[in-house]
Amino acid sequence: MNYINLGRSELNKEKDKMLKEYEELKGLNLKLNMARGKPSKEQVNLSRELLDIVNSRSDCSAQDEIDCLNYGILDGLPELKEIFAPVLGVNKEQIFVGGNSSLSMMFDVISFFMTSGVCGSEPWIKQEQIKFLCPCPGYDRHFAILKHFNIKAIPIIMTSTGPDIDTIENLVENDASIKGIWCVPKYSNPQGITYSDETVRRFSKLKPAAKDFRIFWDNAYAIHDLTEVPEKLLNIMTECEKNNSKDLPIIFCSTSKITFPGAGVAFLGASENNIKEIKKMYSFKTIGFDKINQLRHARYFKNYEGLISHMNKHRAILKPKFDIVVNTLKNEFADNKIISFTEPKGGYFVSVDVMNGCAKRVVDLCKKVGLILTEAGATFPNGIDKNDSNIRIAPSYPSIEELKTAMSVFCVCVKLAALEKVLEI
Repeated sequence: MNYINLGRSELNKEKDKMLKEYEELKGLNLKLNMARGKPSKEQVNLSRELLDIVNSRSDCSAQDEIDCLNYGILDGLPELKEIFAPVLGVNKEQIFVGGNSSLSMMFDVISFFMTSGVCGSEPWIKQEQIKFLCPCPGYDRHFAILKHFNIKAIPIIMTSTGPDIDTIENLVENDASIKGIWCVPKYSNPQGITYSDETVRRFSKLKPAAKDFRIFWDNAYAIHDLTEVPEKLLNIMTECEKNNSKDLPIIFCSTSKITFPGAGVAFLGASENNIKEIKKMYSFKTIGFDKINQLRHARYFKNYEGLISHMNKHRAILKPKFDIVVNTLKNEFADNKIISFTEPKGGYFVSVDVMNGCAKRVVDLCKKVGLILTEAGATFPNGIDKNDSNIRIAPSYPSIEELKTAMSVFCVCVKLAALEKVLEI
């Protein structure tokens, strides 16, 4: 049933039907929260063994006789760097290991550049209004960092191969006030898009007007695959080395959705020049991050192969949940072309575009039934989705049964909002 082709009488009948279903859902007194991409209890429990690896009886010495119970080693344990070097796509010497949050490291780096500048350049805070490019839909917390530092966010349209690289090249190479771009290059948040080889190569060939321009390469989902044949992301550092632009990218990842979201380890990878500057700036902030936690993770994974084996267990839990979301949307809207949605092969989200002008209404209708979704507009800078159409679905945290219920609620709310909008015309 395609609402666009129905007459007014039929539309009203369908709306009455949806209102009845909606009132029945209200009676269930649901309490479902899918606002963020949180690992489920089953996923977190995969790593419980990690908690017992280091205890009061353990030898807490790391590689090179590093005493993890004392001060020292600002940039992190070498054995942990070795495990995560393939994830970041850099040599272990190009890695800085931080605390539990890569988002915190991104905030730190922006803060460092604001106050100290980028590798000898004038501090950003002393320059006139500076700008960042923001592929959209994108990650709301990236945008929040810019807002905090009063950095102007410029939306960039996402395509099936990554952000609109033609526009990026034009802006970056002609405007010296543009200092950076946020990128989630593999299984992007929320669309699940992996940047094409051509897009990555063109990023590496950028000729910024600003010598202090940096690519913030937030590879949060680098090994978060949903299929046995992962999508491949071209190594940006390798491409930059070919083009004498290795100072452009600063690469981030963490174990937040691998082990414990609140007690993982974060990583930063960059060129020798960038690492030298970042280490210097971190030396004013800390003597060193939690080496005991780093030791736990290194001993638990043992090597890169152990890390990938662990992620295969995550995939087994997540894949059925993503199947429920995608299959439900396909079944419910097969004949009713009022939405479009992604079918990601990895990452943590499914991106849904409802009819223009309906996203906020859908999220509000869901909330009144007891289903909390990410706020409409959150995937755009300053919360402004000019089409009011994008909604981010995070399937990971609910149980299978809860997710089935949540998707039933979502579909009813999408249909009801669409009927209201069509009847307004």
